[in-house]
Amino acid sequence: MMIGKTERATQNRVLELFRNELGYRYLGDWTDRSGNSNIEENLLNDFLARRGYTSAQISSALHKLRTEANNHSRSLYTNNEAVYALLRYGVPVKVEAGKVTELVQLINWNEPHDNDFAVAEEVTLKGSAERRPDLVLYVNGIAIGVIELKRSRASIADGIRQNLSNQLPEFNAWFFTTIQFVFAGNDTEGLRYGTIGTPEKLFLTWREDEEDNSRLKLDKYLLKLCAKDRLIELMHDFVLFDGGVKKLPRVHQYFGIKAAQKYIWEKKGGIIWHTQGSGKSIVMVLLAKWILENNPHARVVIITDRDELDKQIERVFTEAGEPIKRTNSGRDLLSQLGQAKPRLLCSLVHKFGQKDVDDFDAFIKQLEAQPSSTVGEVFVFVDECHRTQGGKLNRAMKAIMPNAVFIGFTGTPLLKKDRATSLEVFGSYIHTYKFSEAVEDEVVLDLIYEARDIDQKLGSTDKIDAWFEAKTKGLNDWQKDELKKKWGTLQTILSSKSRMDRVVSDIIFDFSVKPRLSSERGNAILVASSIYEACKCFSLFQKTVFKGKCAVITSYNPQNKDVTLEETGANTETDKQFIFNTYTELLKNIEPKPGMTKTETYEEWAKKLFIKEPANMKLLVVVDKLLTGFDAPPCTYLYIDKSMQDQYPSGGGRLALIAVFEIAA
Repeated sequence: MMIGKTERATQNRVLELFRNELGYRYLGDWTDRSGNSNIEENLLNDFLARRGYTSAQISSALHKLRTEANNHSRSLYTNNEAVYALLRYGVPVKVEAGKVTELVQLINWNEPHDNDFAVAEEVTLKGSAERRPDLVLYVNGIAIGVIELKRSRASIADGIRQNLSNQLPEFNAWFFTTIQFVFAGNDTEGLRYGTIGTPEKLFLTWREDEEDNSRLKLDKYLLKLCAKDRLIELMHDFVLFDGGVKKLPRVHQYFGIKAAQKYIWEKKGGIIWHTQGSGKSIVMVLLAKWILENNPHARVVIITDRDELDKQIERVFTEAGEPIKRTNSGRDLLSQLGQAKPRLLCSLVHKFGQKDVDDFDAFIKQLEAQPSSTVGEVFVFVDECHRTQGGKLNRAMKAIMPNAVFIGFTGTPLLKKDRATSLEVFGSYIHTYKFSEAVEDEVVLDLIYEARDIDQKLGSTDKIDAWFEAKTKGLNDWQKDELKKKWGTLQTILSSKSRMDRVVSDIIFDFSVKPRLSSERGNAILVASSIYEACKCFSLFQKTVFKGKCAVITSYNPQNKDVTLEETGANTETDKQFIFNTYTELLKNIEPKPGMTKTETYEEWAKKLFIKEPANMKLLVVVDKLLTGFDAPPCTYLYIDKSMQDQYPSGGGRLALIAVFEIAA
């Protein structure tokens, strides 16, 4: 088909696709039709009557649906959420006093093809401003999809923005209270999809059967997404209201969950490896919802290995409308598993261990001989499964829940030793979504990788000059002269500095010459190999222009007992004393928030400043925190000063290498 056809020709072709290939009824051109609505009551009435509901039940259900859809005191999001609940779970009706309440199902979820699928074009919407969506999709007379089509030379972005403006209160927000899918497309760019409130930059692209280029992408993906079975499934199992944001799945989330469903039906475990930043938590929420709904005997336990991740998991599920019990001790966890409810729990992996166990193997054998009594069929989700699952805690967990199905989640490239152990523990990969795929889909930003040598000695002027020239490549002579004035003192002492001093100097220098770092929005994270080295780097930064604009965030929380046995009387500071003293100094003026330690309060403050005011918090020095999961903050550069073998190209041990990643703009 030729590129450049008019918008009308594209619309005619798409209509034929819906009618002849997807099997939708054509309702007509509704340009001049009066009373166009998102709830076409005659069509819905006919469907419900055919399903055997009485006229009284139908009348009551229609009234409740209209009431929720047209509540003028609520936002579009809230009205849409209320309507979705009626579509998803049915409308409770009671037509006579004393009679039991019955559910009127507005959509036949079990038999998708039994529903009335229809499409209308040029649907004129009357409101404070008149608008006319190109195509509207109806299921049983309820508008569930809007499609804006553009001619080949017009951008899909125009269709997205048109949809977004239509949702504004001053235009036709009322119509979108029932809408589940918002589409925009043309013949050259293909198809993008979102839902109500989805901002332009978050509209998604579907990918499926990529080798098939026999159709225009617009047609190809309308056929995929709007097929009756797929559309009903997406509405039923993949719509999420998450803390004020309505979400649809990305393609990798959809196929990851579909793959996991097969494993779960067969009571098999495995690993879902979705790269960091690609929405692993949404997969967890949707998969847990599906398990609990489809298996009345199921229990889902979500295990993390860090307290802040445990809290985040609890928050994500709660905001998504799925109440979850966060256990506060090992005893509490075992108690909860021993009774039928709650069905959804989260816990720290360490709660499966036991303190003061001298003979761990004997302890495991005891657990295996007398496993705790667990009620129901237990499915265990293990977040960041590569970190702790190969060790003793995993053995304890499997001993406590010997019949559970374990699903591992990770977004981190697995080291060779972790990969072997993780596969042994969990089984095969259920689904993978790698970093390169996420970059291609624009789910995450690309990384520009640089392996940077930090010489052990720079004893000669020539070496210092060479270092300076390498760092200022691309600058003109005037800029180099200005920098030399600023960095003159550094050149005189650089040769005597330790390697760690040079790492600090390198980072500060980057903030002077790298355009994206030198801007007020530039920020960076330095990943150290240990808490000691993180504290050492932090203390060095305090003697530079970064004083007050740098923070250290590790798993350490100072306790007096940490240094009780460290004093030697030799007037020297042990490593533990240095870490304790560094933290004591930085926390001395911190007032802890209610329910938080000084350390937690400090870290929350530093992270918030790093994200919202990078000009005032330019650098975070970390070890493991803030690197994985959905709590990782955005940054411009990532410096990794630790062993990188097996994870990224270039080899080289950390004594001679610092890895630098520039996050693509």
